[in-house]
Amino acid sequence: MKHSQARRSLCPINFTLELVGDPWSLLVVRDIVYFGKRTFGEFHSSAEGIARNILAERLDRLVGAGVLTRRPLESDRRKQEYRLTEAGLDLIPLLLAAADWGAAHADETDAPPWWIAYVRASPTDAADLVREVVRSGGSIFSGEQTVVERLTRSGAIRIDDGLRLS
Repeated sequence: MKHSQARRSLCPINFTLELVGDPWSLLVVRDIVYFGKRTFGEFHSSAEGIARNILAERLDRLVGAGVLTRRPLESDRRKQEYRLTEAGLDLIPLLLAAADWGAAHADETDAPPWWIAYVRASPTDAADLVREVVRSGGSIFSGEQTVVERLTRSGAIRIDDGLRLS
C-alpha cells in the first residue's frame, strides 16, 4: 500500500488514522461496502453532505494510497467509477467494528438490529462474506447482488414482517 506523505510516527494505529481517520474517508468506503455506490455523484448524495472539493480530495487520496481504484464508467465514459482494492477490502472488519461500536453507544442509529446481531455473532464470517460480495461488485444492502440476499437464500436470515436472524 502506498502512503507518500510523511508520517507522524511509525505506529500502525497512527498510519491507519492518517489514511482513513478524517471524517470522510471511511464514509466513502462505507458507501461502497454498504450501499454499492461507485461514482462521485453517488458519494456526494450521501446524507452527511460532504462538499464537492473535499470529496474530490478524499477520492484522490484514497486512490493514491491504493485503497480505491478509479476507471471510466462503462455506461458513461465521462464519469469515473471507484472500487475497493484488496487493501480497501481489508478495511471491512474495521468498518463493521465501527458500526457495531456506534450502534452500541449512540442513542439512536439506523443500523438494522438484526445486522448488528449477525456481525456480533460471527465478526470474521461476516467480514469474509462482505468482502466476497463487495469484491464481486455487490454490497451489503443495495444493488443487484447483496449480502442480505445471500443470507436470505442460505436461511441465515428470514423475511416475514421484517428481516431477522433465523
